Amino acid sequence: MSDAPEVQVKATSNGIPVPSFDLPLPDRPEIITANIQKLTELTPNPRNRFIFKALIKHLHQFINETSLTTEEWMAAIDFLTRTGQKCTPLRQETILLSDVLGVSALVDSLNNPIAGGATENSVLGPFLTEDAADVNFGESIASEGKGDYMYVEGRILTTDGQPIPNAVIETWETDANGFYDIQYEDRTHPDCRGRLRSGDDGRFGYRAVVPVAYPIPGDGPVGELLLLLGRHNMRPNHLHMMVEAPGFHKLVTAFYPDGCDYLRSDSVFGVKKSLVVNLKDIVDDEEARKRGFPHGDSFKLLQYDIVLLTEEQSTAMRAGIEEERYTITEIIKSTKS
Repeated sequence: MSDAPEVQVKATSNGIPVPSFDLPLPDRPEIITANIQKLTELTPNPRNRFIFKALIKHLHQFINETSLTTEEWMAAIDFLTRTGQKCTPLRQETILLSDVLGVSALVDSLNNPIAGGATENSVLGPFLTEDAADVNFGESIASEGKGDYMYVEGRILTTDGQPIPNAVIETWETDANGFYDIQYEDRTHPDCRGRLRSGDDGRFGYRAVVPVAYPIPGDGPVGELLLLLGRHNMRPNHLHMMVEAPGFHKLVTAFYPDGCDYLRSDSVFGVKKSLVVNLKDIVDDEEARKRGFPHGDSFKLLQYDIVLLTEEQSTAMRAGIEEERYTITEIIKSTKS
């Protein structure tokens, strides 16, 4: 045995000193709220200070308004804990929770104002991966047998109609069974997803399959929540696309074929009128084979030109909206006073 003395490790603080002001002991509920708000004033970053003051204000208001019980609060903590534990490198239960509560759609809409005929955004969802294969013009993102044939084509354009060359397009969808590739336990490679680039004329085109309506995962805490709320867990059929190009605001969107029963009650609130598309029926064996479909016969055609805002346009739009919100807030304040 070693004769060296045992080293005692002591717990240490984070190095931040006690505040320079006195706080009353929280003998009443309202003092708890007042104390945490005063401490939050110490937050160095102004934006962080603003966000957390608002968060604490509304969270405490919610608890007071609902007279939340200890049992209910512990159930909420258990729910959030299990939501995090359900996440894996390929599954994002926390994003799914944000989606079904409408938070993802709301944040996306506020941060992606549209002008000049630019394509609207839609929710990202939890099924984007980093391993999509590169796909050349006209090639397929789906292996044979994954669903009914569909060809997707269009252009990537500026708001004044100029082509955007070499834009990176990430696209993904379900197969005919309503599953993304990452939902299969025996997944060995990416399928029904791909990465391609627009040509010099801004054009893109690729083979895919007709997407189908599907349920979001119901085997986790989010599925339990929807049952608790009496809500269905279905999403309308759609095709995801994410488009990036230097100097342009990144677009995350999706296209929703018309006629689906779930368009108006999408479980994650992603559908917008401008993103609902009509699929053309092409019944022409020669045309199908020319586009690369091995069994020919017929296919669906999705045609859509995607219009991107420049970063400057997007920034100016957001600044204008922020100024408008600030003006409205000040008017309300002055009216109350």
